[in-house]
Amino acid sequence: MTIKTIGNSDFQFEANAAWARKPEGVNWLDVVAVHFTAENNVYVYNRGDREMIYFDSQGNYLGDWGDTNFARPHGLTISPTNEVFCTDDFAHTVTKYDLQGNELLTLGIRGQKADTGAIDVDYRNIKYSAGPFNYPTNLALTNDGGFYVSDGYGNARIHQFTSTGEHIRSWGDPGTKPSQFAVPHDLRIADNGELWVADRENDRIQIFSPEGEFIRLIDNLARPASLDFGPDGEVYVFELGYRAGMFPGNQPPYEGAPGGRLTVMNQQGDVLCQIAGGDATAEAGDFYAPHNVRVDANGDLYLTEVVWAAGGGRGLAPDGCPALQKLTRV
Repeated sequence: MTIKTIGNSDFQFEANAAWARKPEGVNWLDVVAVHFTAENNVYVYNRGDREMIYFDSQGNYLGDWGDTNFARPHGLTISPTNEVFCTDDFAHTVTKYDLQGNELLTLGIRGQKADTGAIDVDYRNIKYSAGPFNYPTNLALTNDGGFYVSDGYGNARIHQFTSTGEHIRSWGDPGTKPSQFAVPHDLRIADNGELWVADRENDRIQIFSPEGEFIRLIDNLARPASLDFGPDGEVYVFELGYRAGMFPGNQPPYEGAPGGRLTVMNQQGDVLCQIAGGDATAEAGDFYAPHNVRVDANGDLYLTEVVWAAGGGRGLAPDGCPALQKLTRV
């Protein structure tokens, strides 16, 4: 089923798993992130042979980039002036492009990672935090064009930069205490300027001041991979859960722990709605390997999944799990 109504009376959506009309023959394997231009066109960052494919809000194909030399696409943010920021975790870089894919700025040296003592992408090998970058994950833009980068799988830091890419500060260490991280996977800025960080393997969101001072946390989540804010200030948290993408040797915290799900909450952390978390992961409105959620100018949600990387490539995922869904508020 490609279209399904989900949610509760306060947050009801029509989930469409076939929203994007890709050109024939295009396989995007895993969709890692989406974001929107000033015209509300949708850029889809993926791990296929055309790493950036873009559509209008109705899902009509507009164009794509190819041959951009990405090592492994991971995170995407587009500025109000249509600058396209991409994190490439395996290249250890953050790059800014124009809408046509022309490179404007790159931070980090391709293939050179910061020394954190980690020998690979497994966060459990991190011995100490370091400067940029070691498998960076995503980026959030400030109103003045500056940005924060979450870093990442091989580091445990948030880095802050000016609009021209000058480093301002970094904070964070490996661990479970406040201001410590275990895979900071996504980050967004609230209207009041607070920086919200999805601290995935610690099952929580940490909230900081613009200068990196710890304010509070929201816990009892299920490996939050991504978050975004809705038009009324509500928070959408896309949780990976405990049925896919587990690091070798890690176990679910309890029997019956949820799979991939979408949680809607207020900014105090009160749950307003939860969607999915079960076993129907090939259905519209359910999820196998949540990776990224973004809310467009109309309040509609776009959710991406890395089914292949999280188990599908090893035959562990059911057939037909979607890599991209659009949830339209009804």
